[in-house]
Amino acid sequence: MTLARQGWLFLLMGFLQWILDWAVTVVLSHFGVPLEVANVCGRITGALLGFWLNGTITFSTSTPLGRRHLVRFIIAWIVLTIISTWAVGLVGHSAGLQYAWLAKPVVEAVLAVASFFISRYWVYR
Repeated sequence: MTLARQGWLFLLMGFLQWILDWAVTVVLSHFGVPLEVANVCGRITGALLGFWLNGTITFSTSTPLGRRHLVRFIIAWIVLTIISTWAVGLVGHSAGLQYAWLAKPVVEAVLAVASFFISRYWVYR
């Protein structure tokens, strides 16, 4: 599959998981869950959906998803989640919860670029 086609599919799958991630983060933090915890919960729900969608559609190969893919995905996810949580928490503590909600999509968009290349060349390889 071409880089351009994978890029568009990754954007589509990423949009679906981003909606779920953002919604979980906002709902949980609205009900009093600390922002950092809510962000991690949101990223977990998005990750579960994204691993499956990207592994079976975006970066699908003749090799089914396996343990090696999952371990690599988890490593990448942990690193990106640490960066995301730090950035969203920084905004939340310095500017307030509502600004953190608005900043989260921007943070995730920047991290999505790194995630695409990590996924294409390492996780699903």
